[in-house]
Amino acid sequence: MRFLIAAPASGCGKTTVTLGLLRAFAQDGMAVSGAKSGPDYIDPRFHEAACGQPCLNLDAWAMTPARIRGLAPQGDLIIEGAMGLFDGAPPNGKGACADLARILNIPVVLVVDAGRMAQSVAPIVQGFMQFDPTVPIAGVILNNVGSDRHDVMLRAALAKIDVKVFGTIKRDAALRMPSRHLGLVQAQECTGLDAFLDLAADAVHAGIEMDALRAVGAQTPFAANRPIPCPATRIAVAQDAAFAFTYPHLLADWHASGASIETFSPLNNDPVPMADLVYLPGGYPELYAGQLAGKTLFMQSLINASQSADIYGECGGYMTLGNSLTDAEGIQHKMAGLLDLGTSFAQRKLHLGYRKVAANAGPFTGGWNAHEFHYATTMYAKGEPLFAASDAIGTNLPDMGLRNGRVSGSFAHIIDAA
Repeated sequence: MRFLIAAPASGCGKTTVTLGLLRAFAQDGMAVSGAKSGPDYIDPRFHEAACGQPCLNLDAWAMTPARIRGLAPQGDLIIEGAMGLFDGAPPNGKGACADLARILNIPVVLVVDAGRMAQSVAPIVQGFMQFDPTVPIAGVILNNVGSDRHDVMLRAALAKIDVKVFGTIKRDAALRMPSRHLGLVQAQECTGLDAFLDLAADAVHAGIEMDALRAVGAQTPFAANRPIPCPATRIAVAQDAAFAFTYPHLLADWHASGASIETFSPLNNDPVPMADLVYLPGGYPELYAGQLAGKTLFMQSLINASQSADIYGECGGYMTLGNSLTDAEGIQHKMAGLLDLGTSFAQRKLHLGYRKVAANAGPFTGGWNAHEFHYATTMYAKGEPLFAASDAIGTNLPDMGLRNGRVSGSFAHIIDAA
């Protein structure tokens, strides 16, 4: 069983349906795993909670087809798409989950939010089925269905275009997931997550033809993975609610290349472990800025580590390396002061898009495919830039990030080698 869950647009319920399927199949005894299309740190952790298996990102813009085939898990697999099926980066939609379906040669199950339509569901689904014959649509799941009568109307319309209806999910306010400015609230912060996942599984068991879905997808093996080299021998990785945005495939690459990896929690005031590289990933430091400012043992050990190790921060980690971080209420909090940088959430502006970045110094030299997604405003940034940068269509952007001796960072999240 291998297929990709997609939809005509964002907000159709892909995540809830995917989580319900993963939990339901796991309850039925299947060792099913999930994967996520594109640069998403949050949904994969929900996948893992739903089925108990690791979840990786598969990015058709930032990764080569060989890399994607090498990373894709073997066995039973459900991949959750992003945005609409054919939505990708400009100018031509590269990186859409349709690209992922082509690369892996797996069919698509289309989730349609039918809450505000009846017979019009048929031309929408027909359009997606006929738009690109290289992306086979195995069938549809109808989400947000209001009643049994509504269900009958939708199925009657779809019968005219000869498409498999795998089932329906009835409208239920309890299946709505909490969100914040970068997406869903993180899995580790959700109270009652297991109860929610069980509720989603109950909805799937009640409305979806599970046996029909089990038959979807070819049993063709994917290729072996070729990991990128690790940037250091001993790597210390910050890991807690404030620093949760790490890509598992990068950590796995570093480990496979011989690095030892030790995690620590700044929010617990853990001192930085002995390492050659200290990695502060992104997350939600703006929600924990006051707490981080008070973690003096962590902050001092980070300053001390900068004398003997490389320190690298991405997005939230980058902000933590600066002089100050102003929260959404306008309160300024002192940070590590290792970069001459001030950032603010009191003045918010969305920065979003794929990036090509290149550095000639620091732990990540050379070219990288990356992604930027944040609302922070840079109040000032003084010093040597870290990355030369361009966007998805190759337009040159201002240099990104800062470098000060062995300390460096930027708002870009590195995904894979260019």
